[in-house]
Amino acid sequence: MTSTDLTENHGALGADSVASPPDALAADLEGKDQPPLPEDAMIILPLRHIVLFPGVVMPLSLKHSLPIAAAQAAAQLQRPFGAILQHDPDLETPAPDQMHSIGTIANVLRYVTAPDGTHQLVCQGLERFRIVEFISGYPHLTARIERLADRNGDGPEAEARLHQLKERSLEVLALLPEAPAELGNAIQGLSSPSQGADLVTSFMDLKAAERQEILEQTDVRERLDMVLGALGHRLEVLRLSKDIGEQTKETMADQQREYFLRQQMKTIQKELGDDEDDKAELQELRDAIAKAGMPEEAEQHANKELKRLERMPEAAGEYSMVRTYLDWLIDLPWSKRSEDVIDIAKARSVLDDEHFGLEKIKKRILEYLAVKKLNPDGNSPILCFVGPPGVGKTSLGKSIAHAMGREFVRASLGGLHDEAEIRGHRRTYMGALPGNIIQGLRKAGTNNPVFMLDEMDKLGSGGFHGDPSSALLEVLDPAQNDTFRDNYLALPFDLSQVMFVATANVLDSIPGPLRDRMEIIELPSYTGEEKLEIAKRYLVTRQLDANGLRDDQATVTEDTLRAIITDYTREAGVRNLERLIGSVLRHAAMRIAEGRDESVTVPPSDLHEILGPKQVESEVAMRTSVPGVATGLAWTPVGGDILFVEATRLPGKGQLILTGQLGDVMRESAQAALSLVKSSAARYGIDESLFERNDVHVHVPAGAIPKDGPSAGVAMFIALISLLRDETVHHDTAMTGEISLRGLVLPVGGIKEKVLAAHRAGIKRVMLPARNRKDFEDIPESARKALDFVWLEHVDDAIEAVVGQRSETVSALEAPPSVPLGYGLRPTNGNDRPSGADDQRS
Repeated sequence: MTSTDLTENHGALGADSVASPPDALAADLEGKDQPPLPEDAMIILPLRHIVLFPGVVMPLSLKHSLPIAAAQAAAQLQRPFGAILQHDPDLETPAPDQMHSIGTIANVLRYVTAPDGTHQLVCQGLERFRIVEFISGYPHLTARIERLADRNGDGPEAEARLHQLKERSLEVLALLPEAPAELGNAIQGLSSPSQGADLVTSFMDLKAAERQEILEQTDVRERLDMVLGALGHRLEVLRLSKDIGEQTKETMADQQREYFLRQQMKTIQKELGDDEDDKAELQELRDAIAKAGMPEEAEQHANKELKRLERMPEAAGEYSMVRTYLDWLIDLPWSKRSEDVIDIAKARSVLDDEHFGLEKIKKRILEYLAVKKLNPDGNSPILCFVGPPGVGKTSLGKSIAHAMGREFVRASLGGLHDEAEIRGHRRTYMGALPGNIIQGLRKAGTNNPVFMLDEMDKLGSGGFHGDPSSALLEVLDPAQNDTFRDNYLALPFDLSQVMFVATANVLDSIPGPLRDRMEIIELPSYTGEEKLEIAKRYLVTRQLDANGLRDDQATVTEDTLRAIITDYTREAGVRNLERLIGSVLRHAAMRIAEGRDESVTVPPSDLHEILGPKQVESEVAMRTSVPGVATGLAWTPVGGDILFVEATRLPGKGQLILTGQLGDVMRESAQAALSLVKSSAARYGIDESLFERNDVHVHVPAGAIPKDGPSAGVAMFIALISLLRDETVHHDTAMTGEISLRGLVLPVGGIKEKVLAAHRAGIKRVMLPARNRKDFEDIPESARKALDFVWLEHVDDAIEAVVGQRSETVSALEAPPSVPLGYGLRPTNGNDRPSGADDQRS
């Protein structure tokens, strides 16, 4: 028996609490339409951990709506209530069948509201009752009850048991170190056997279920026997504890106090029989280790750690660390694996159903499945999907897992700067855990999932925490990853059956050794027709589900989708396209929800009302309608782009002025273009005296955005020729290529992305270096058919192709479909080469 805290959820009445007056309680219940309470009905207040006994005064802290409503009603109506224990203490609103049937009728002595918002109730138990039936229609639990009277509460047998109860209680109080004197006086003054049993039980450290069992006993003699049995057990424990203390105190010094306490605990647990639970738990761990399918080395190490755990007291600080470590070893899929679905036709069908296009990637996955079918024990490939945002790199990993019948797990590497995130922390640190690789495998539950390493190009740089990219070298090396060692496990784990799939937007920021371990597969930007097909097949359906619409309630026509693609988006992927489709369907959902329409069809003419004015405007013809302006092509980390090179002359001394936040390489390209024009001025029909009397100003618009790279050389050269010969450049032509001082056009990178950008912008003809013919096959067939290609060996080829019109105004009606204002001008990171590409923003 201990003087434990009896408040619900450790609640107590604070000195600064403010009592709620009856008027306040009435205000709390104001507006609640409820019938009057019948005379034979009782307000029921459910308790989660506490059992109230008759004659006992007890404070309760109420935090949930159901007991608060009951307490307020009892206080307002000045009626007693029934306190009853619920079966599951975790339930906030128990149903009638989730509570015991017998409880205690109690009076409200005081009801207060604490400053922290909790409701405090002081009540006194009166007598036992049984619930007959619950009554509905009230904001609180209400039931008809039957009052229970005590039996066999008088006579010599009951008096003898009461006398024994008082003696044992006082003996227990004598063994407690700080027992209150008032409690002893109260026990000595007991005269009623029934009240004595209830009072002693309320102060004993019993479980709620044991208290409830005593409460439900209406036979006073039986109740006293139950209390005496529980009291005798605790008295024996206290005596043993005292004997252990006296026996060990003489032989142990002060520095051995910790050992002394643990010995006490061990002896007490043995006397109580609690050590049987520990033995059963250790046996469960031993069985789990045997069933985990660990390699021999790992199993021996796990059993060794288990033996350490057996010798270790549960209160030891290292106990939880060893137990957690064993749980990790048991839960890892050492030998659990998914059976691969080696059905090439089915895998092809799954990939085609979930992704449109991407033939090269689908072919590579099917090749892997074919090899796996012929060589089941071969290592899995390590693929790296590289492409602009929104082209489906991450979702493609899920499709691979689906096609192969494997589990899928993803780890985001963006911003990761600590090697321990990959290899894990050593167990010497508190709170240590394995790295993301081992955690992902535990989550997957198999040792051969499809494991996606997302955003690999955004790994943090190495520092005093270590280099995470270097830690990935072992993970992604098929020759080493069959013995991957996580610092936390300190054991080899086989990763050779895991199919790793990495994603990145650019390859520049991935270290060379790491890039060398992966098979690079580039995902191109989508063409307009591809976006249309993706929208029809996937995006519209997905947004219909997301907005709670059926297929027959909302229809987005093909013309509407095409208008959204051409007039409101200009991106490499389809993320913004899906957002705009979602906006259109939300507009339809609102009209249907308001009852204005039963079904909605969205034509292109409604887009202005829903999405606002067009976000993409044609400016190619407008910009190139005067001499000195040429359209160039650029590569950016998020796909291809177009840019404009503008040149003008003004009185001066022959200087070259460059603006537009150009990098060093791009400034050198402009200087080389001007030098080439000057050296061949006579051949190009240009008056050489112009250079002496005029300065030349070259500007690339969107000056707030950094630009660099050598491939704007052709565009700068053509802009200067157009300016000095007073002839405009064809507005439907874009160009790229580096130039030399001899006029040669040199190859550049990022051809595929640049051509797709020209196609999206409505360009009809593209001029490329002749030495880039090898990249022609990488361009999607739809773009190849829609564009005319001019292959440049020398800058003279470019002059013949695009310069030759005298200055004139080009009608806006002749403009190609659409190009956004300032389109093609996105921030860069200053890096100039994507896997061999040689220009960043030019």
